Amino acid sequence: MAIRKVGVVGVGTMGQGIAEMLAFKGLDVEILEKTPEQMKSSMQQIEHSLDKQIEKWALTQAEKKLVLSRIKPVDSLADMCDCEIIIETITEDLEAKKKIFEQLDEHCNPNVILASNTSTLSLTELASHTKSPERVVGMHFIYPAYKIDLVEIVRGLQTSDDTFNSIKHFVEDVINKKSVMVFESPGFITTRLICLFINEALHVLEEGVASAEDIDNAMRVGYSFQHGPFEMADRFGLDAVLAALDRMFREYGELKYRPSIVLKKMVRAGHLGVKTGIGFFKYDKDGDRT
Repeated sequence: MAIRKVGVVGVGTMGQGIAEMLAFKGLDVEILEKTPEQMKSSMQQIEHSLDKQIEKWALTQAEKKLVLSRIKPVDSLADMCDCEIIIETITEDLEAKKKIFEQLDEHCNPNVILASNTSTLSLTELASHTKSPERVVGMHFIYPAYKIDLVEIVRGLQTSDDTFNSIKHFVEDVINKKSVMVFESPGFITTRLICLFINEALHVLEEGVASAEDIDNAMRVGYSFQHGPFEMADRFGLDAVLAALDRMFREYGELKYRPSIVLKKMVRAGHLGVKTGIGFFKYDKDGDRT
């Protein structure tokens, strides 16, 4: 299947990065948000991201204009009917995602591949709300999507070989990223392991073994991590980390997934990381440490 146009439903932080990356790879991208105000904000954030890359000499003004020309805001899911792939990237809310998949199934052509960027929810359950569950698949991008060259391709119980192979081709040959195949399991590979890493770092902090700064430095310098566990959590969003741990705790029932009380306190205080300017560390409007 020739893939020329991709829809992105939900253009928050992850959706923005995915849309920007797809447009940079030469694809036409249709994006949808809840309200015109949110859509305007998302487009501004995408433009801001491109401007930051220009400042770092990673992009030219001409390339920025070309990328933006390929991104088209639309008003409804029905407007995405001619896309070959539609990627859902809304908040991790199962009921909200079910409604999206029901509507996509109703409005889109029967050959479109419906993908979800979910990290912990059941693809099989999402697929059960469509007439063709064999064309539902997971595409879990890693933040930031335009930088990280990995996509977890997740097979639900009824995902067909044709759907999987089409997405594998798309990931590896069209957008030139590496793929790993994952059978459906809460957290898949990356979310499951990285959240446990962050949660254990939180327990070390709780116990007074070391400060957040020193724990981050130990893992960053000692093991060549780009960011330590606390800065990772800040960049993912502490609310997202908490939600992922909560869901895995419910699904697996194992204490190792029970979120740290420190994490809960941070989220209750509204200290969510980069998105709010403060988490375990402080950040400026560009997401750089201050």
